[in-house]
Amino acid sequence: MTGESGDGWVHGPDGSRYWGRFGAAGLLLVDPHGAVLLQHRAEWSHFGGTWGIPGGARHLGESAFDAAVRETTEEAGLPPELVVHRFESVLDLGFWSYTTVVADAVERFEPRMTDPESIALSWTPIDDVDALPLHPRFAEAWPALRARVRPGVDR
Repeated sequence: MTGESGDGWVHGPDGSRYWGRFGAAGLLLVDPHGAVLLQHRAEWSHFGGTWGIPGGARHLGESAFDAAVRETTEEAGLPPELVVHRFESVLDLGFWSYTTVVADAVERFEPRMTDPESIALSWTPIDDVDALPLHPRFAEAWPALRARVRPGVDR
């Protein structure tokens, strides 16, 4: 039986857990030089020690874009006024969804670890992302996203 555990996790029919009662969203931010902002996840977090994008649980009624920008502001010191929305990619499991919001940063900013969820934050050239130990779900989504995130594509 799928359902909410009361602690923020949603449980799938196979017992797998997904963070966020109302789904989750992350921000794949591309700078003007063709690098993406990645987060090295804290060891204590879900799939800790891997690289992914800043993000987290959506609030009730919150759009994926607003959630992704809010979470990235909280986790990486993003100045929200620098974000220009490009497109979204949704993983919808029926009982839970994750939205990757892809956006441009109109200028590169210096990311700051503003909460304990990160070991590091890095602007990473698109061609270097595959060499990192990626969060498994981000690793699955990355090939299709990579084809669309290069500067000048899907604007």
